Amino acid sequence: MMPPAPADSDPDWNELWKQRQKLHESSTIADDPSHNWNKLENAERYDKNARSEYDDRVKITIDSLDIKPDSRVLDIGSGPGTLAIPLAPRVREITAVEPGAGMVTILKDRADRMQMKNITCVQKLWEDVDLFRDLKPPYDIVIASLSLTMFDIREALEKMDAAASGSVHLFWFVDMPFWERMYADLWEPLHGTPYFSGPKADCLFGVLYQMGIYADVTMLPLSKEYRFGNRDEMMAFFRKRFGAKTREQERTVEEYIAPHIRKQGNEVVISGDSTFAHIRWKKEKGKVST
Repeated sequence: MMPPAPADSDPDWNELWKQRQKLHESSTIADDPSHNWNKLENAERYDKNARSEYDDRVKITIDSLDIKPDSRVLDIGSGPGTLAIPLAPRVREITAVEPGAGMVTILKDRADRMQMKNITCVQKLWEDVDLFRDLKPPYDIVIASLSLTMFDIREALEKMDAAASGSVHLFWFVDMPFWERMYADLWEPLHGTPYFSGPKADCLFGVLYQMGIYADVTMLPLSKEYRFGNRDEMMAFFRKRFGAKTREQERTVEEYIAPHIRKQGNEVVISGDSTFAHIRWKKEKGKVST
């Protein structure tokens, strides 16, 4: 897809990304440990949900990659191996970059149990990765799937492009995903300030355009489910997630969540749909960034 003609009034999309990221970080709960991926219990919860919930997304993602048996793959923000594990039997090797110690433990354990010898883990933030000390570029395929939380996204993208000899594949949110919509609905009633959503795919495309990368974009469906053994367990999770501490705040969360709960087998479930984008480009044949 070709970008629109440039205009003098075009914003600096990287600065816009930084501004939105900074505002988004102000809409977080300081003492919420649920996204601390160094903790094994959090990583185990994510992995359990990912393997049951993300089957469709994983299939769509893998089917959209130009993989071959001899492909070398770089998976940035790999989590517990959501993509790396199903990709491993289909490619020559995978390097998984993941900062969370709990996530890396699960990925390595699963790879060992399945006797996968072609996955290498680099436990670092992408921002801290040195391409030539920590990795062995170039890679035929570079992937960053729902892991674009870097503050300086242009710098992160330049490094991804430099690591690739084939194609780069980014998967990122187009609109507010289900969990963000819940934050947007509850943040002001609970905390008295507006909720700020993080930067989305439009901003990402703008950064790439200003880098001279004219990427192809495909819109894809994104579903999210939260599953719990019972209603009390669900409510306890969301009270903590949204920072509800007073009884009035807890009641606000409960009244918001209750109409969306449905029973599914022995579990209670809450879910919603949104859209994410597959943004991809190919490197010029024989040309590798340095």
